[in-house]
Amino acid sequence: MSYKIPRSVLVLVHTAEREVLLLERALRPGYWQSVTGSVDDEREPLVRAAARELQEETGIDAVAGRLERWNVVYTFEIYQQWRSRFAPGVSHNVEHVFALALPARVPVRLAPREHLAFDWLPWRDAAAKCFSWSNRDAIVMLGEQ
Repeated sequence: MSYKIPRSVLVLVHTAEREVLLLERALRPGYWQSVTGSVDDEREPLVRAAARELQEETGIDAVAGRLERWNVVYTFEIYQQWRSRFAPGVSHNVEHVFALALPARVPVRLAPREHLAFDWLPWRDAAAKCFSWSNRDAIVMLGEQ
């Protein structure tokens, strides 16, 4: 069995007006989040993982805007329901925050096995809708810029 690596990216997709793209998880209906995902292997650069996850989950190419790595890293406990994806004994993940700044909304093509729906929301509404505290904090940082 191949285990997930406990190092991931969070990509805040937003417009110049600070509308934030949120995705509803297929495995957890009602759980909304930004683009997220683990690195594929230990050697994958984080910026490549961010661009790959963005493309896989939304169909958005990172060249559509400005993909930027923030100097923000979160370490958090992995929810119990998702721990089986990781090697035995792994309980925490390290998440690196990126943002994709777009001039305006772009079309979204969801990965149906991963997400049920998407929504573009003003940053305050997006922060309130996120289930993840790290995602919520990153959106608040975006809004306060």
